Amino acid sequence: MATVISYGAAKVVTGSCHLLELEDGKRILIDCGMFQGREEHRNSINFAFDPTTVDYLLVTHAHLDHVGRIPKLVKEGFTGVLVATHATRDLAEVIMLDSAKIMKEDYLTLYKKAERRGKENEVPLPLYKEEDVEATFLLPSFKPNYDESFELCDGVTVTYRNAGHILGSAFIEIRYKEGNHAEKTIVFSGDIGNDNDMVLPDLSGCDKADSLYVESTYGDRNHQGAIESLEEFKNVVNNTLNNWGNVLIPSFAIERTQEILCLLKEMYDKGDLPECKIFLDSPMASKATDIYNKYAEELLSDKCQNIKKRDGTVFDFEYLKYTQNVEESKAINNEKYRTIIIAGSGMCTGGRILHHFKNRLWNRKNAVIFVGYQAEGTLGRRIVDGAKWIKIYHEDIRLKASRHTINGFSAHADQTTILDWIKNIKDLQHIFLIHGEEEKQEILKEVLGKSLHKKIHIVNPEEVVYLP
Repeated sequence: MATVISYGAAKVVTGSCHLLELEDGKRILIDCGMFQGREEHRNSINFAFDPTTVDYLLVTHAHLDHVGRIPKLVKEGFTGVLVATHATRDLAEVIMLDSAKIMKEDYLTLYKKAERRGKENEVPLPLYKEEDVEATFLLPSFKPNYDESFELCDGVTVTYRNAGHILGSAFIEIRYKEGNHAEKTIVFSGDIGNDNDMVLPDLSGCDKADSLYVESTYGDRNHQGAIESLEEFKNVVNNTLNNWGNVLIPSFAIERTQEILCLLKEMYDKGDLPECKIFLDSPMASKATDIYNKYAEELLSDKCQNIKKRDGTVFDFEYLKYTQNVEESKAINNEKYRTIIIAGSGMCTGGRILHHFKNRLWNRKNAVIFVGYQAEGTLGRRIVDGAKWIKIYHEDIRLKASRHTINGFSAHADQTTILDWIKNIKDLQHIFLIHGEEEKQEILKEVLGKSLHKKIHIVNPEEVVYLP
């Protein structure tokens, strides 16, 4: 009997890592991501399975919490086949190299401090290095197209469907046959998208499955509508700029940044954006934006295609400047008013956004706009929850800037989207909830139970689930 064990994203949002083992011993890993927020310490723990025994790694999409530990997996012996869409591979390489760079910088900083205390041997080494990332992309690989089924191995067929979450994202259908039993289908949702018509096409439908592993990040709520979200965003931006303030947007490098750029360019084209300077102060986001341009044919939303038709580029316009180095990033401090600063990290756990927070959050003329999920234990979550003081680089900062959370930009499906998507899946017997905080999963479980009358289970960490 086939089994699934979740070694991450079980009763937490991050750390996606699910091991499917078939009756014949074939082992298929779905994602291998970083833990973030309160769970971050788990990244350095040894895998609870032997990476050398994994035959295939199927990647749903390129966010850090889905790909961030893959080089660690390779470093510790994985030599199997890597399966991901073309765009996911390109984005994942940027994400992983950036992760390796940050870990190296953090290690060197901690080492210097520890050396002065004679405790340099106590500093933990980075999880992996750039050469481990390079080794990852030398693995045997397959790059599937959407909706084209392929034989992964004997008796196992896989289909990638567009998840509408970020560029290249997919939910994965795995059809397998064991012995004389009828063929079974298990679906891993990865992260499925919020149909807000910003950049990507809508989430594809799933026709049939026996078992479904589905994300539940926003299972307790519905997002603000896209139109309302856009109006709120425009109002905050325009009111702040017209009051000679600055807008800070901590943003994830992939998808959210491109949505914001697309929206700002549309405002500019329509004459709705006051004269200002816009800084994309994130090397990784700049690289990701280049990749989005490379795969522009996949950006099928009317908004993106209309913009591209006008002048041949999806994102660039007069007010926008990409910072290329640290000196240019620091120079933004010289701009006293009417700037929009987009920088990582999206959850404010590091990156250049912290420097801009330090220089601008104390000023009540400024505004900070959160356009993405803020995990428990992150600085972003503390600010969203109403913190009056925060500490940045050992300095206490008083929060006087206005703060705004606009969840209609979320790339994650909300409760209604999850429910409507599942309703159309035929022959579904079991629903397993992953990628969510437990209290939110309990709410979603109750809603799904009342509407669908299916067996619904909240997956526990490292629980062995026997598939029917």
